Amino acid sequence: MSVLPSPRFLLHVAATLLLAWLAAQLCLMLHTPLPWMLGPLISVSLVSIAGAPTQSWGWLRNLGQWTIGGALGLYFTPAVTALVAGLWWAIALAIAWALLLGWAFGRWLYRVQAPGMLQLPGMTEERLRATTYFSGAIGAASEMTLLAEREQARTDLVAASHSLRLVIVTVTIPFALQWAGLHGDPGLTAPSIRIVQWPGFAWLALATGAGALLMLWLKRANPWFLGALMVSMGLTMAGIELSAVPQWLMNAAQLVIGVSLGVRFRREFLHTAPRWLGMVALGTVGLMVLCAGFAWLLHGGTGLPWVTLLLGTSPGGITEMAITAKVLQLGVPVVTAFQVCRLIAVLLLVAPLYRWLNLKAT
Repeated sequence: MSVLPSPRFLLHVAATLLLAWLAAQLCLMLHTPLPWMLGPLISVSLVSIAGAPTQSWGWLRNLGQWTIGGALGLYFTPAVTALVAGLWWAIALAIAWALLLGWAFGRWLYRVQAPGMLQLPGMTEERLRATTYFSGAIGAASEMTLLAEREQARTDLVAASHSLRLVIVTVTIPFALQWAGLHGDPGLTAPSIRIVQWPGFAWLALATGAGALLMLWLKRANPWFLGALMVSMGLTMAGIELSAVPQWLMNAAQLVIGVSLGVRFRREFLHTAPRWLGMVALGTVGLMVLCAGFAWLLHGGTGLPWVTLLLGTSPGGITEMAITAKVLQLGVPVVTAFQVCRLIAVLLLVAPLYRWLNLKAT
C-alpha cells in the first residue's frame, strides 16, 4: 500500500492553503489580531461547515509546531528563566486550579446532560461520567480523547468538546485583548536574538528537529512543539545564540496551525448532539470568566501583568496561547511556562484522579 498522499488529497490541501492565505491577507488589511492564525482558522471553519472538501496535512502542522516551539524557546534568557523559576508557587497553584476547574466543568456537564443522554442506547451512567469528565478536563484534545477511550467514554463527544472549546478560546481572547488595548511586560517580550543568521539558523533547525524526533520516539504529547521548545530553551539559557526564526516562517506556521483547527468543523460536526455542543460552548464562556478572575488573584500575588497571567491560565491550547502571547507581545516566557507545566501535570494526573474519584463514588 502506498504511503504517498493521493493527488486528490494534495489538491484539497493546496486549495485549503490558498483559502487560508487569502483570509490572512484580508485580516492584515482589516488589522485584526493574529491575522495569520485567526484568518485561516475562521475561514476554513466556515467553508468546512458549508461542506467544502477542505484538508489539512499532518506533516505541515508538525512543521508549524516545530517552528513555533523553536521560536518561543529564544525568549528564555538566563534573567527571564530566573524570573519564571521564582514563580514556581504560582505555577503550582495554576495546575491545581486547572485540575479543579476541569473536574467541576465535567460535573456540571454531567448534571445538565444526564437526563437526556442516559436514555440513549448504550449510554450507561459510568460511561456518561467518563465522557463528561474527560470532556471537561483542561488538556490536549488528542491525549484526552485517548484517555477517554480507555475508560469506555464516548470519544466523539470528548473530541468535539475539546475542539469547540479550543476554537472559542483561540478566537475570543485575542479579539478581546486587542479591543481592550491591554499590554504585557515589555521586559518579557523580546527574544534573546532578533537577527536571522546563517548558518546559525540551520544549526538551530537541526538541534530543535532532533529534540522533536526524540520526543516523538519517546511517545510524548505534542512532541514537535515541546521537543523543539526544550532544545531552544536549553540553548538560550546556556547563552548560545544561533539565530532568530524568520518572520515569514512564523507566519506560515501560524497559517497551517489555523488550518488544522479549522478543518475539524465539518457539516456533520454541528449535527453531533447539538445540545451537548451548546452546553460546552456555554461552559467554555464560564471557564474563561473564572480563569480571568483567577489570573487577577495571581496578578495581585505576583505583580505580573494580568493579561499575561490570563493567557497562562486560560483553558486554551498551549500552542495557540503561546502564539497569542508572542504576536501580541504579552510575556511569552511566563505564558509558555504556565501552559507547558499545566499540560504535563494534566497528562500525568487526570487519569489517576478519575479512577480515584470513581473509587470514592462507589
